[in-house]
Amino acid sequence: MIKIYGKSGTRSTRVLWALEEAGADYEFITVDLGKGEAKQDAYLKLNPGAKVPSLVHNDLVLTESAAICTYIGDLFPDSKLVPAYNSSERAIYNQSCYFAMTELEQALWSMAKHRFALPKEFRIRDMITTATYEFEKALDVFSVCLGDREFLVGDNFTCADLITASILKWAAQGGKRARSLRHDNVEQYLGRILSREAFVRAQAREQD
Repeated sequence: MIKIYGKSGTRSTRVLWALEEAGADYEFITVDLGKGEAKQDAYLKLNPGAKVPSLVHNDLVLTESAAICTYIGDLFPDSKLVPAYNSSERAIYNQSCYFAMTELEQALWSMAKHRFALPKEFRIRDMITTATYEFEKALDVFSVCLGDREFLVGDNFTCADLITASILKWAAQGGKRARSLRHDNVEQYLGRILSREAFVRAQAREQD
């Protein structure tokens, strides 16, 4: 049985999404971040960073959401969530995931860290301006690379799409800090990907 430790509205959503796309049987275990459960010894043994998500499958423990999603795709090859090894599509898949995590998400996370996540004495207000600039530049590049394609890798939906869409959703629907995605093709892409039934099921599963 695959076990996922996570919290609704966090990066664990993308992991549940991948599992729902794959039609996998899994157990979701809520980690109450507000109550400090991620910092308790039992959870720290799984994830020393005190973050979510964490996957436990047999003797394997994984703690990075993109790595977890890729593992799920490899574990359920019929889902086509991850292209085959040693294929050009796999190379494009890797490139898409790395870009999403290191260019798009890192800028958003920098904004969040300097707004509330870091201890107050380490927050630098100007870093928010810098990170906003970085995100917008990365978004411009993403728009060009996306073009008029339906998916990021060939003709199939993959975990690269769900990872990227979850990041874009964070940016576009971030409550009081919501922002424009600047490009029609990016807005349309996000709408298509978020309309998938597996995403709706993943969100519902988090609330169970």
